[in-house]
Amino acid sequence: MPEPVPPQAELLHRGAAALSAADPELARLLDAEVVLQHATLAMVASTSIADPSVLAAAGAALSNVTAEGYPGARYHPGASQFDLVERLAVERAKQAFGAAYANVQPHSCSSANQAVLAALVRPGGTILALDLDSGGHLTHGSPASVTGMYYRAVHYGLDDEGRIDYEQVAALAEEHRPSVLIAGTSAHPRTLDFARFRAIADSVGAYLVADISHIAGLVAAGEHPTPIDLAHATTTSTYKQLGGPRGGLILIGREHATPGPDGRTPLSRLMQRAVFPLSQGTPSPAAIAAKARALALVAEPAFKETMRLVVDNAAALADSLTALGHRVLTGGTDNHMVLIDLTGRPMTGVIAERALEECGILANRNRVPDDTRPPLVTSGLRLGTNILAQRGMGPAGMRSCAALLHRVLEATVVRGEREYVLDAGERDAVRAGVAELCARYPLPLGPVSGVLDGPVSAVPAVFGLRAGEVP
Repeated sequence: MPEPVPPQAELLHRGAAALSAADPELARLLDAEVVLQHATLAMVASTSIADPSVLAAAGAALSNVTAEGYPGARYHPGASQFDLVERLAVERAKQAFGAAYANVQPHSCSSANQAVLAALVRPGGTILALDLDSGGHLTHGSPASVTGMYYRAVHYGLDDEGRIDYEQVAALAEEHRPSVLIAGTSAHPRTLDFARFRAIADSVGAYLVADISHIAGLVAAGEHPTPIDLAHATTTSTYKQLGGPRGGLILIGREHATPGPDGRTPLSRLMQRAVFPLSQGTPSPAAIAAKARALALVAEPAFKETMRLVVDNAAALADSLTALGHRVLTGGTDNHMVLIDLTGRPMTGVIAERALEECGILANRNRVPDDTRPPLVTSGLRLGTNILAQRGMGPAGMRSCAALLHRVLEATVVRGEREYVLDAGERDAVRAGVAELCARYPLPLGPVSGVLDGPVSAVPAVFGLRAGEVP
């Protein structure tokens, strides 16, 4: 007698079948995305691959539950199972990072950052963070972000070697006396000295907030120093390096009982209020279930092995690109990220990004220090090794990746800031090389038998663009 199918598994199976039957147009697009991911060499630094069990949890019937508030204190009935799921996610987050407090409700790290700042800084108050062109993040006080509109943002930068200029951080902190000092980056390849950041914050009575969105997996695996007990609050996304769903976390270590700005409310309680009701309403129950599953995987030895490979691969990739004549910022990397500086060359970041995508390689344009080109163009290219390591590639594979990337850039003739011509023969040869690498190191998602109509990179076809044309 066959084993009964669990209700959630049956629901997902029925849902997939119904989608294919009732909405073949949408189903075809979703199927094509699965095949595309398998056939693409993804070197985007801000992403990782979610395990199928994480994707299943994200599609759970728990999405049907509406329950504002926290476990045991909801504003809607019917949340008994969700309470258990959220408590499980909280405990797993605390265990993964060695934290005393965790909030798993933020919809993203941007949401988490906004909640933390709202809790610690009055409107118009001062925050001190890394400049966007130096590798900072929009939510660290950029004028393009709500954080740059609501707070007075002062930004520190890099020294002559491209490292965080801690002396400048200290001088600016002394001059401006910020309420919050943010230690975190979105495009910096070197280790952050959280102890030094904390000393600077203490010297001016500021709260230290660590944004580890890009390095959370390395922190959890012990491949990067942890800020959990040094920062007053730590934020992260759950998808960039943790193999989780779209979402964020707020974590606190030994400072969980430290009073907030009012002098009496503990930071842990303050963060609860900062997420709900201050900055968010209903949480996403299925996303929290997916976070719980991803955090369980983070605790397994295989995750730590992957993070070790991430670091080794990035170092090998940086060395290979340097040997091929590319200018790698800071001369290398300590984490998963490699940044190529295109300053002084006719090649722009957007052209490099689009030409590579035509060949089945994903890397994103990125601004570099003192960049004179606009954000949609840029003078840099950001690469990451998260997904390459998840594929099981090692340093030898990085040499192949670097050679393919170099071949594309060499075969690209620049016609303007956004226009280029890519040799068709070289494009097809690189696509073949990408296909061979992807087949040799498949994604950890199980076999895929589907076939895409057309080339791996469907950007021109999807957006109606001619090859070499950039929107």
